Amino acid sequence: MAPTSETTFRTVTLGTPLELDSGRQLADVEVAYETFGELAPDKSNAIMVFHALTGDQFVAGTNPVTGRPGWWERMVGPGKPIDTNRFHVICANVIGSCLGSTGPRTPGPGGRPYGMDFPVITIRDMVRAQMALLDTLGIERLHAVVGGSMGGMQALSCAANFPERAGRVLAIATTARHSAQNIAFHEMGRQAIMADPNWQGGDYYEGAPPAKGLAVARMAAHITYLSEEGLTEKFGRRLQDREAKSFGFDADFQVESYLRYQGLSFTDRFDANSYLYITRAMDYFDLAEEHGGLLAYAFRGAKDTRFCLVSFDTDWLYTTSDMREVVHALNAVAAPVSFVELSAPYGHDSFLLDVPALDRVVEGFIGK
Repeated sequence: MAPTSETTFRTVTLGTPLELDSGRQLADVEVAYETFGELAPDKSNAIMVFHALTGDQFVAGTNPVTGRPGWWERMVGPGKPIDTNRFHVICANVIGSCLGSTGPRTPGPGGRPYGMDFPVITIRDMVRAQMALLDTLGIERLHAVVGGSMGGMQALSCAANFPERAGRVLAIATTARHSAQNIAFHEMGRQAIMADPNWQGGDYYEGAPPAKGLAVARMAAHITYLSEEGLTEKFGRRLQDREAKSFGFDADFQVESYLRYQGLSFTDRFDANSYLYITRAMDYFDLAEEHGGLLAYAFRGAKDTRFCLVSFDTDWLYTTSDMREVVHALNAVAAPVSFVELSAPYGHDSFLLDVPALDRVVEGFIGK
Protein backbone atom coordinates (compact mmCIF):
# COMPACT_ATOMS: atom_id res chain seq x y z
CA MET A 1 0.00 0.00 0.00
CA ALA A 2 1.12 3.56 -0.60
CA PRO A 3 1.71 5.92 2.32
CA THR A 4 -1.37 7.94 3.22
CA SER A 5 -1.82 11.28 4.93
CA GLU A 6 -2.06 9.34 8.19
CA THR A 7 1.25 7.54 7.68
CA THR A 8 3.88 8.86 10.07
CA PHE A 9 7.63 8.64 9.68
CA ARG A 10 10.55 9.32 11.98
CA THR A 11 11.88 12.60 10.65
CA VAL A 12 14.09 15.56 11.46
CA THR A 13 13.77 19.03 9.97
CA LEU A 14 17.11 20.46 8.91
CA GLY A 15 17.91 23.70 10.68
CA THR A 16 19.23 25.57 7.63
CA PRO A 17 18.19 25.64 3.97
CA LEU A 18 19.81 22.99 1.81
CA GLU A 19 21.99 24.46 -0.94
CA LEU A 20 21.53 22.48 -4.16
CA ASP A 21 23.80 21.93 -7.16
CA SER A 22 21.17 23.63 -9.35
CA GLY A 23 21.76 26.88 -7.47
CA ARG A 24 18.39 26.70 -5.75
CA GLN A 25 17.68 26.22 -2.05
CA LEU A 26 15.28 23.95 -0.22
CA ALA A 27 14.04 25.30 3.10
CA ASP A 28 12.53 23.30 5.96
CA VAL A 29 13.84 20.04 4.53
CA GLU A 30 12.60 16.95 6.30
CA VAL A 31 14.68 13.79 6.27
CA ALA A 32 12.97 10.55 7.24
CA TYR A 33 15.23 7.92 8.75
CA GLU A 34 15.40 4.76 10.83
CA THR A 35 18.09 3.46 13.16
CA PHE A 36 18.95 -0.09 14.20
CA GLY A 37 21.19 -1.08 17.10
CA GLU A 38 22.53 1.03 19.96
CA LEU A 39 24.84 3.99 19.46
CA ALA A 40 28.04 3.68 21.48
CA PRO A 41 28.69 6.39 24.10
CA ASP A 42 31.56 7.76 21.99
CA LYS A 43 29.44 7.42 18.81
CA SER A 44 32.19 5.45 17.11
CA ASN A 45 30.05 2.53 15.90
CA ALA A 46 27.67 4.31 13.51
CA ILE A 47 27.20 3.01 9.97
CA MET A 48 25.12 4.79 7.34
CA VAL A 49 23.45 2.59 4.73
CA PHE A 50 22.37 4.37 1.55
CA HIS A 51 19.41 2.94 -0.36
CA ALA A 52 18.92 2.40 -4.10
CA LEU A 53 16.49 4.09 -6.48
CA THR A 54 13.27 2.53 -5.23
CA GLY A 55 14.44 1.77 -1.69
CA ASP A 56 13.70 3.54 1.56
CA GLN A 57 14.83 3.92 5.15
CA PHE A 58 13.43 0.53 6.17
CA VAL A 59 16.59 -1.44 5.52
CA ALA A 60 15.71 -4.02 8.19
CA GLY A 61 12.75 -5.02 10.33
CA THR A 62 9.24 -4.65 8.94
CA ASN A 63 8.37 -1.88 6.53
CA PRO A 64 5.25 -0.27 8.02
CA VAL A 65 4.02 0.87 4.62
CA THR A 66 4.26 -2.44 2.76
CA GLY A 67 4.20 -4.86 5.69
CA ARG A 68 7.17 -6.64 4.12
CA PRO A 69 10.65 -7.28 5.53
CA GLY A 70 13.22 -4.51 5.09
CA TRP A 71 14.93 -4.40 1.73
CA TRP A 72 18.28 -5.63 3.15
CA GLU A 73 16.93 -7.75 5.97
CA ARG A 74 19.36 -10.53 5.09
CA MET A 75 22.34 -8.20 5.54
CA VAL A 76 21.44 -5.93 8.49
CA GLY A 77 20.45 -7.19 11.91
CA PRO A 78 21.66 -9.02 15.02
CA GLY A 79 24.42 -11.47 14.10
CA LYS A 80 24.20 -10.58 10.40
CA PRO A 81 27.06 -9.23 8.24
CA ILE A 82 26.21 -5.69 9.36
CA ASP A 83 25.70 -6.73 12.95
CA THR A 84 23.36 -4.47 14.91
CA ASN A 85 24.60 -6.08 18.11
CA ARG A 86 27.84 -4.20 17.39
CA PHE A 87 26.88 -1.31 15.14
CA HIS A 88 24.37 1.52 15.13
CA VAL A 89 22.92 1.53 11.61
CA ILE A 90 21.30 4.65 10.15
CA CYS A 91 19.31 4.58 6.93
CA ALA A 92 17.57 7.68 5.58
CA ASN A 93 15.07 8.17 2.79
CA VAL A 94 16.73 10.34 0.13
CA ILE A 95 15.34 13.78 -0.60
CA GLY A 96 13.17 13.65 -3.71
CA SER A 97 11.69 10.34 -2.62
CA CYS A 98 8.25 9.64 -1.21
CA LEU A 99 8.69 7.83 2.12
CA GLY A 100 8.82 10.82 4.44
CA SER A 101 11.69 12.94 3.15
CA THR A 102 11.00 16.18 1.31
CA GLY A 103 10.11 15.48 -2.31
CA PRO A 104 7.64 16.31 -5.08
CA ARG A 105 4.60 15.15 -3.11
CA THR A 106 5.57 17.30 -0.10
CA PRO A 107 3.55 20.50 0.39
CA GLY A 108 5.52 23.46 -0.94
CA PRO A 109 5.48 27.08 0.26
CA GLY A 110 1.91 27.55 -1.00
CA GLY A 111 0.60 24.50 0.79
CA ARG A 112 0.09 22.39 -2.33
CA PRO A 113 2.42 19.54 -3.28
CA TYR A 114 5.53 20.73 -5.08
CA GLY A 115 4.92 18.50 -8.08
CA MET A 116 7.19 19.63 -10.89
CA ASP A 117 8.02 22.84 -9.01
CA PHE A 118 10.33 20.71 -6.87
CA PRO A 119 13.94 21.56 -7.79
CA VAL A 120 15.98 19.08 -9.77
CA ILE A 121 18.39 17.38 -7.38
CA THR A 122 21.64 15.44 -7.68
CA ILE A 123 23.25 12.53 -5.88
CA ARG A 124 25.51 15.06 -4.15
CA ASP A 125 22.41 16.94 -2.94
CA MET A 126 21.07 13.71 -1.47
CA VAL A 127 24.35 13.17 0.37
CA ARG A 128 24.35 16.77 1.63
CA ALA A 129 21.00 16.07 3.25
CA GLN A 130 22.32 12.83 4.75
CA MET A 131 25.32 14.63 6.24
CA ALA A 132 23.03 17.33 7.63
CA LEU A 133 21.03 14.55 9.27
CA LEU A 134 24.23 13.31 10.92
CA ASP A 135 24.89 16.83 12.18
CA THR A 136 21.44 16.88 13.73
CA LEU A 137 22.11 13.51 15.37
CA GLY A 138 25.48 14.73 16.68
CA ILE A 139 27.52 12.14 14.76
CA GLU A 140 30.68 13.63 13.32
CA ARG A 141 32.34 10.53 11.86
CA LEU A 142 30.91 7.21 10.75
CA HIS A 143 32.59 3.86 11.10
CA ALA A 144 31.49 3.19 7.53
CA VAL A 145 29.13 4.11 4.72
CA VAL A 146 27.61 1.29 2.68
CA GLY A 147 25.46 1.22 -0.43
CA GLY A 148 24.54 -0.73 -3.53
CA SER A 149 23.48 0.65 -6.92
CA MET A 150 22.32 4.26 -6.33
CA GLY A 151 23.32 3.68 -2.71
CA GLY A 152 26.82 2.98 -3.95
CA MET A 153 26.80 6.26 -5.86
CA GLN A 154 25.96 8.02 -2.61
CA ALA A 155 28.76 6.16 -0.81
CA LEU A 156 31.29 7.26 -3.45
CA SER A 157 29.91 10.80 -3.41
CA CYS A 158 30.26 10.89 0.36
CA ALA A 159 33.91 9.83 0.07
CA ALA A 160 34.56 12.46 -2.59
CA ASN A 161 32.72 15.39 -1.03
CA PHE A 162 32.79 14.62 2.70
CA PRO A 163 35.92 12.45 3.16
CA GLU A 164 36.18 13.31 6.84
CA ARG A 165 32.78 11.79 7.61
CA ALA A 166 33.51 8.07 7.11
CA GLY A 167 36.42 5.78 7.90
CA ARG A 168 35.35 3.09 5.44
CA VAL A 169 33.43 3.07 2.18
CA LEU A 170 31.77 -0.07 0.83
CA ALA A 171 30.31 0.47 -2.66
CA ILE A 172 28.54 -2.44 -4.33
CA ALA A 173 27.27 -2.88 -7.91
CA THR A 174 27.63 0.79 -8.75
CA THR A 175 29.44 3.26 -10.97
CA ALA A 176 31.10 6.69 -10.86
CA ARG A 177 28.94 7.96 -13.73
CA HIS A 178 25.91 6.99 -15.74
CA SER A 179 26.57 5.74 -19.25
CA ALA A 180 24.57 6.70 -22.34
CA GLN A 181 22.79 3.33 -22.08
CA ASN A 182 21.87 3.95 -18.44
CA ILE A 183 20.47 7.38 -19.34
CA ALA A 184 18.55 5.91 -22.28
CA PHE A 185 16.74 3.35 -20.13
CA HIS A 186 15.81 6.00 -17.59
CA GLU A 187 14.54 8.35 -20.29
CA MET A 188 12.31 5.60 -21.66
CA GLY A 189 10.79 5.21 -18.21
CA ARG A 190 10.32 8.95 -17.71
CA GLN A 191 8.62 9.27 -21.07
CA ALA A 192 6.25 6.42 -20.19
CA ILE A 193 5.21 8.30 -17.04
CA MET A 194 4.81 11.64 -18.78
CA ALA A 195 2.81 10.05 -21.63
CA ASP A 196 0.21 8.76 -19.16
CA PRO A 197 -2.82 11.10 -19.40
CA ASN A 198 -3.13 11.01 -15.61
CA TRP A 199 0.28 12.60 -15.17
CA GLN A 200 -1.22 16.04 -15.81
CA GLY A 201 2.15 17.76 -15.99
CA GLY A 202 2.97 16.34 -12.55
CA ASP A 203 -0.12 17.89 -10.91
CA TYR A 204 -2.05 14.68 -10.19
CA TYR A 205 -2.11 14.56 -6.41
CA GLU A 206 -5.81 15.32 -6.11
CA GLY A 207 -6.77 12.76 -8.75
CA ALA A 208 -5.74 9.41 -10.15
CA PRO A 209 -1.96 8.93 -10.35
CA PRO A 210 -0.22 7.95 -13.61
CA ALA A 211 -0.10 4.33 -12.54
CA LYS A 212 0.07 2.81 -16.01
CA GLY A 213 3.02 4.94 -17.03
CA LEU A 214 4.84 4.27 -13.77
CA ALA A 215 4.22 0.53 -14.14
CA VAL A 216 5.78 0.52 -17.62
CA ALA A 217 8.74 2.53 -16.31
CA ARG A 218 9.25 -0.02 -13.55
CA MET A 219 8.98 -2.93 -15.98
CA ALA A 220 11.63 -1.45 -18.26
CA ALA A 221 13.97 -0.74 -15.36
CA HIS A 222 13.43 -4.14 -13.79
CA ILE A 223 14.69 -5.85 -16.93
CA THR A 224 18.02 -4.06 -16.47
CA TYR A 225 18.33 -5.41 -12.93
CA LEU A 226 18.25 -9.04 -14.10
CA SER A 227 20.59 -11.19 -16.14
CA GLU A 228 19.68 -13.20 -19.23
CA GLU A 229 20.89 -16.32 -17.41
CA GLY A 230 18.64 -15.58 -14.46
CA LEU A 231 15.59 -14.85 -16.60
CA THR A 232 16.13 -18.00 -18.65
CA GLU A 233 16.55 -20.18 -15.58
CA LYS A 234 13.53 -18.70 -13.80
CA PHE A 235 11.10 -18.39 -16.72
CA GLY A 236 12.51 -19.59 -20.03
CA ARG A 237 9.70 -19.56 -22.58
CA ARG A 238 7.25 -21.27 -20.25
CA LEU A 239 3.61 -20.28 -20.56
CA GLN A 240 1.64 -18.74 -17.69
CA ASP A 241 -1.35 -20.80 -16.49
CA ARG A 242 -2.20 -22.15 -19.93
CA GLU A 243 -1.39 -25.09 -22.17
CA ALA A 244 -1.16 -23.19 -25.44
CA LYS A 245 -0.59 -19.69 -26.78
CA SER A 246 -3.70 -17.51 -26.74
CA PHE A 247 -2.95 -15.75 -30.01
CA GLY A 248 -3.76 -12.51 -28.23
CA PHE A 249 -2.03 -9.96 -26.03
CA ASP A 250 -2.65 -11.30 -22.55
CA ALA A 251 0.37 -12.44 -20.58
CA ASP A 252 1.01 -15.73 -22.37
CA PHE A 253 4.53 -16.15 -20.98
CA GLN A 254 5.55 -16.39 -17.35
CA VAL A 255 8.11 -13.61 -17.82
CA GLU A 256 5.37 -11.28 -19.10
CA SER A 257 3.20 -12.02 -16.07
CA TYR A 258 6.16 -11.45 -13.76
CA LEU A 259 6.97 -8.06 -15.28
CA ARG A 260 3.35 -6.95 -15.13
CA TYR A 261 3.21 -7.90 -11.47
CA GLN A 262 6.42 -6.00 -10.75
CA GLY A 263 5.08 -2.92 -12.49
CA LEU A 264 1.64 -2.90 -10.89
CA SER A 265 2.85 -3.66 -7.36
CA PHE A 266 5.37 -0.82 -7.63
CA THR A 267 2.63 1.74 -8.26
CA ASP A 268 1.14 0.93 -4.86
CA ARG A 269 4.21 2.17 -2.98
CA PHE A 270 6.02 4.76 -5.09
CA ASP A 271 5.31 8.24 -6.42
CA ALA A 272 5.68 8.82 -10.16
CA ASN A 273 7.17 12.30 -9.80
CA SER A 274 9.73 10.94 -7.34
CA TYR A 275 10.70 8.40 -9.97
CA LEU A 276 11.30 11.22 -12.45
CA TYR A 277 13.44 13.22 -10.04
CA ILE A 278 15.53 10.36 -8.71
CA THR A 279 16.30 8.88 -12.12
CA ARG A 280 17.34 12.36 -13.30
CA ALA A 281 19.68 12.66 -10.30
CA MET A 282 21.27 9.34 -11.23
CA ASP A 283 21.67 10.41 -14.85
CA TYR A 284 23.42 13.62 -13.78
CA PHE A 285 25.86 11.67 -11.60
CA ASP A 286 29.44 12.00 -12.84
CA LEU A 287 32.10 12.18 -10.14
CA ALA A 288 34.87 13.10 -12.58
CA GLU A 289 32.85 15.99 -13.99
CA GLU A 290 32.19 17.26 -10.47
CA HIS A 291 35.91 17.32 -9.68
CA GLY A 292 37.76 18.91 -12.56
CA GLY A 293 37.25 16.22 -15.19
CA LEU A 294 39.49 13.50 -13.73
CA LEU A 295 38.02 10.79 -11.53
CA ALA A 296 41.15 10.55 -9.37
CA TYR A 297 40.66 14.18 -8.36
CA ALA A 298 37.40 13.21 -6.67
CA PHE A 299 39.29 11.13 -4.12
CA ARG A 300 42.28 13.34 -3.35
CA GLY A 301 40.90 14.08 0.11
CA ALA A 302 40.10 10.45 0.90
CA LYS A 303 43.59 8.98 1.23
CA ASP A 304 42.91 8.01 4.85
CA THR A 305 39.62 6.29 4.00
CA ARG A 306 39.53 2.54 3.40
CA PHE A 307 37.55 1.39 0.37
CA CYS A 308 36.01 -1.92 -0.64
CA LEU A 309 34.40 -2.17 -4.08
CA VAL A 310 32.29 -5.11 -5.23
CA SER A 311 30.92 -5.97 -8.67
CA PHE A 312 29.06 -8.99 -10.08
CA ASP A 313 29.98 -10.89 -13.22
CA THR A 314 26.39 -10.91 -14.57
CA ASP A 315 25.64 -7.24 -13.86
CA TRP A 316 25.34 -5.54 -17.24
CA LEU A 317 23.85 -2.35 -15.81
CA TYR A 318 26.92 -1.34 -13.76
CA THR A 319 29.70 -3.54 -15.03
CA THR A 320 32.95 -4.75 -13.54
CA SER A 321 34.80 -2.45 -15.93
CA ASP A 322 32.85 0.48 -14.46
CA MET A 323 34.05 -0.47 -11.01
CA ARG A 324 37.63 -0.95 -12.15
CA GLU A 325 37.68 2.69 -13.27
CA VAL A 326 36.97 3.66 -9.66
CA VAL A 327 39.66 1.28 -8.42
CA HIS A 328 42.22 2.84 -10.79
CA ALA A 329 41.24 6.33 -9.63
CA LEU A 330 41.71 5.32 -6.00
CA ASN A 331 45.05 3.71 -6.80
CA ALA A 332 46.14 6.94 -8.48
CA VAL A 333 45.79 8.83 -5.18
CA ALA A 334 47.19 5.93 -3.11
CA ALA A 335 43.92 5.38 -1.26
CA PRO A 336 43.68 1.94 0.37
CA VAL A 337 41.26 -0.10 -1.74
CA SER A 338 40.26 -3.72 -2.13
CA PHE A 339 38.18 -4.95 -5.05
CA VAL A 340 36.37 -8.18 -5.84
CA GLU A 341 34.18 -9.38 -8.67
CA LEU A 342 31.72 -11.96 -7.38
CA SER A 343 30.01 -14.65 -9.42
CA ALA A 344 26.21 -14.69 -9.17
CA PRO A 345 23.44 -15.50 -11.65
CA TYR A 346 21.10 -12.69 -10.69
CA GLY A 347 22.51 -9.69 -12.55
CA HIS A 348 22.46 -6.25 -10.96
CA ASP A 349 20.03 -7.35 -8.25
CA SER A 350 22.66 -9.75 -6.88
CA PHE A 351 23.52 -7.33 -4.08
CA LEU A 352 19.98 -7.75 -2.70
CA LEU A 353 19.75 -11.52 -3.07
CA ASP A 354 21.29 -14.63 -1.55
CA VAL A 355 24.97 -14.42 -2.45
CA PRO A 356 26.92 -15.87 0.51
CA ALA A 357 30.21 -14.58 -0.88
CA LEU A 358 28.91 -11.03 -0.57
CA ASP A 359 27.97 -11.67 3.05
CA ARG A 360 31.54 -12.68 3.77
CA VAL A 361 32.98 -9.62 2.03
CA VAL A 362 30.67 -7.23 3.86
CA GLU A 363 31.26 -8.82 7.26
CA GLY A 364 35.00 -8.95 6.76
CA PHE A 365 35.31 -5.35 5.65
CA ILE A 366 32.88 -3.80 8.10
CA GLY A 367 33.98 -5.79 11.09
CA LYS A 368 37.76 -5.60 10.80
